[in-house]
Amino acid sequence: MRKIGTTAAVLVTAGAWLAGTAGIAGAATGPADQAVSATACQASWNSNTKSAEDATTKSLRNVTTGKHTCYDRMVFDVRGTTSKIGYHVGYVTKFRQNGTGDEIRVKGGAILEIVVNSPSYNPSNPAQKTYAGEPGKSLPGVDVTGYKTFRDTKFGTSFEGQTQVGLGLRAKLPFRVQQSGDKLIVDVAHAK
Repeated sequence: MRKIGTTAAVLVTAGAWLAGTAGIAGAATGPADQAVSATACQASWNSNTKSAEDATTKSLRNVTTGKHTCYDRMVFDVRGTTSKIGYHVGYVTKFRQNGTGDEIRVKGGAILEIVVNSPSYNPSNPAQKTYAGEPGKSLPGVDVTGYKTFRDTKFGTSFEGQTQVGLGLRAKLPFRVQQSGDKLIVDVAHAK
């Protein structure tokens, strides 16, 4: 009888531990993190322009987005790079294509211009695209419908080793830029 009680206590403890870790894992991925408190969402981010001058010879391969409890995320996949990825991210009143200066309309209350120091073509053969973005068009495979902060995406260009994207937002909100492995990540907060 004593062994059964001890075994039951171990199973209850293990179950509680697993439930707790499942909640932590969910917080990193999105849907399960709905229970995070508002105070956990307060970040020390700001809306100032952010940049890093580093450059990589690796090409941009993909752009994806994700919804999180406190922010919306855009990820630039520069597959295979082992160096720092340079960038320039800041708010603009009009999104203008690098090289031509042509205005590209982006929906939303504010526009975040993101320039990644990585081409969306093969540097050895510029005619060979590595990312299918088309100037003035929405980013391929990216749908921001239902996002709390993101409203629109537009590809600007890939010019002189840099790729330019316009991100339409609900309002001018704090953001951060960080690198994780071969990915450049732009997170935009849901609130100020």
